[in-house]
Amino acid sequence: MELYFIRHAQSNNNALFAETGSWATRVPDPDITGTGRAQAQHLARYLAQPYVPPDPGLFVDAPQKGFGLTHLYASPMRRAIVTAGYVAQALALPLTVWETLHERGGIFQLDEQDEPQGLPGADRATLAAYHPGLLLPESLHPAGWWQSRHEPRQAVPGRAHRFLAELHERHGSSDDRVAVFSHAGFYQSVMGALLDSPRPDTDWQDPEHVWFVLHNVGISRIDFNATGSLAIRYLNRVSFLPDELVT
Repeated sequence: MELYFIRHAQSNNNALFAETGSWATRVPDPDITGTGRAQAQHLARYLAQPYVPPDPGLFVDAPQKGFGLTHLYASPMRRAIVTAGYVAQALALPLTVWETLHERGGIFQLDEQDEPQGLPGADRATLAAYHPGLLLPESLHPAGWWQSRHEPRQAVPGRAHRFLAELHERHGSSDDRVAVFSHAGFYQSVMGALLDSPRPDTDWQDPEHVWFVLHNVGISRIDFNATGSLAIRYLNRVSFLPDELVT
């Protein structure tokens, strides 16, 4: 199985922080920006290249053309679904929401003391409007997919391990090429789980903090081999974007 972990395109909150250095006026579940839509279009064209299987005798990625993706999953957050929708349309593949892929914290807003307060996520009708034909799990709460308080940081590593276990249940011991559209924060926890290290889940101000950089629409490929071994092919690939769209 090949896993392609892809970050969503630039969101309105991403642009806000880049401009102001503050989350003070962030919105709980932002859309992507005009720049983000351009990024998603470049990503879709890149992933839609004709697939030519690589030489099985070579342990390098270079000879491979295209991706031949077989499955597409997205976080239930708007920015991930909208980004993935461009790819789903270009590849003519179904897109499925996978709740475990959501960003750290869940859906929340900051109160007057800058404390995060949990809010309901989008309901089924709202999610379905983000992408025609979007496949939604039966487990989604009818009043909104997020029905909890703000998710504490210490809970995220467990969710990352759960994602990897669910991934293996769905696609382990297969030749599937799976793309998941998720978030930079959750990516830290997934990489920590893969490397059996808690350090990516420390606070960014912690001197032992490790940050795995993932740009908007950056692609990381991890292969899970039949022998149980793991091959990290590449991290944060954005070479398909023009320089002015790298955010």
